[in-house]
Amino acid sequence: MAEQAVIARPRRLGASSTAPVPGSPLRALGAAGLLVLALAAVWALAELVPVVHLRDAIVLSEFTTLNRPGIASPLEFLLHLLDPPLFILWAIALIALALAGERPRSAAAVASVLALAPLTSEHLKPRVAHQHDSVGYVSINAASWPSGHATAAMALALCAVLVAPRRLRPLVAVVAGVYVLVTSVGLLILAWHMPSDVIGGILIASLWMALAVAALRASERAFPPKQPRS
Repeated sequence: MAEQAVIARPRRLGASSTAPVPGSPLRALGAAGLLVLALAAVWALAELVPVVHLRDAIVLSEFTTLNRPGIASPLEFLLHLLDPPLFILWAIALIALALAGERPRSAAAVASVLALAPLTSEHLKPRVAHQHDSVGYVSINAASWPSGHATAAMALALCAVLVAPRRLRPLVAVVAGVYVLVTSVGLLILAWHMPSDVIGGILIASLWMALAVAALRASERAFPPKQPRS
């Protein structure tokens, strides 16, 4: 019986690898819509519902009881890391990291989020200002919603996760989450903001990140990034 020769077709370089299909922007847009509703709900409850209005002040007062001489200084140091000059430096570092990884679209997304999220919070404060209840000696300025510090912390955390290399994203996400949590608690312990202010700031940053991700996905679908040659 004659032997049958098996001829393998040569594989062309780059032919076996197909570019991954970018995710749909609709999911991120849906998340953005939910975040807008959440923002409206937090503000409305904190201002228009008397029970929530009072509870907001009670929770703040309870957090201030945790203030101790050994706690205040580290918390203030952590919060001052979000002051505008340093915030700009962190933003430049994250943008540079994205560019170093040859991800200009991610760099543009980071620049947009870190510019628009804090700007939104600062413009909302005087427009939605309302008088807060006061429990004990704690009193917060009427124009405090949403918290600019909480917005900045959450925006930096989300952008850090976005630009992190894929293999390091879980670790970066954990560190970023702890950072936002400590910062948020610090704002309450030091009585810089109401709890509703902090929640509002976190939602503002998340909203802009959802919109940035939607734009990023739409851009990747319209103009697929070039794949490295194998």
